[in-house]
Amino acid sequence: MSLPNFDFETGLIKKGYKVIAGVDEVGRGCIAGPVTAAAVILDPQNIPIGLNDSKKLSLRKREKLFHAIQDTCIFCVAHSSVEEIDKINILQASLLSMKRAVEGLRIKPDFVLIDGNKSPEGLENRSEAIIKGDSKSSSIAAASIVAKITRDRIMSRLDKEFPGYDWSQNAGYPTKFHKSAILNIGITPYHRHSFKPVYNILYQENF
Repeated sequence: MSLPNFDFETGLIKKGYKVIAGVDEVGRGCIAGPVTAAAVILDPQNIPIGLNDSKKLSLRKREKLFHAIQDTCIFCVAHSSVEEIDKINILQASLLSMKRAVEGLRIKPDFVLIDGNKSPEGLENRSEAIIKGDSKSSSIAAASIVAKITRDRIMSRLDKEFPGYDWSQNAGYPTKFHKSAILNIGITPYHRHSFKPVYNILYQENF
């Protein structure tokens, strides 16, 4: 299977766009922790070798590429909190974190490539949503790596604060162990109340 490439970006550069950012998020399917997005502007003359969808990379490879992105690219990471997720729903919170990541870039991009089928509302930049973009666009793949590494580190820190849920390993996803721990230990401030496994435990008296 081929790796993501710079074809989308090259096509936009040929159309006159000079600064292109790729955007991706991670954590939508989790039942604990924030949703995290990253926006990355690659240097066309110095693209890290081996960029790919973060889910397809080993931890060692992700870490190596993350450091390469830090050294050669402009990027910004942003989040939507658990409270925001429960208030406005996970889709809107994901889009909001993406918008924040783009707005946080120190250089304003001319065009934004976004993983998925929907662009955040209110973006001041021209944009295009690309389904499975993290497997197609180098910029989006880079964003997926930055977002995942950052969020995994957050969940590892929270695992030390709230031990027993194995967040350093499951990153807040609803593994069998994680769901069992919720039943045995209870809910933390970082659990998403609007997600079914948590909601059902909180309001089990209604079932």
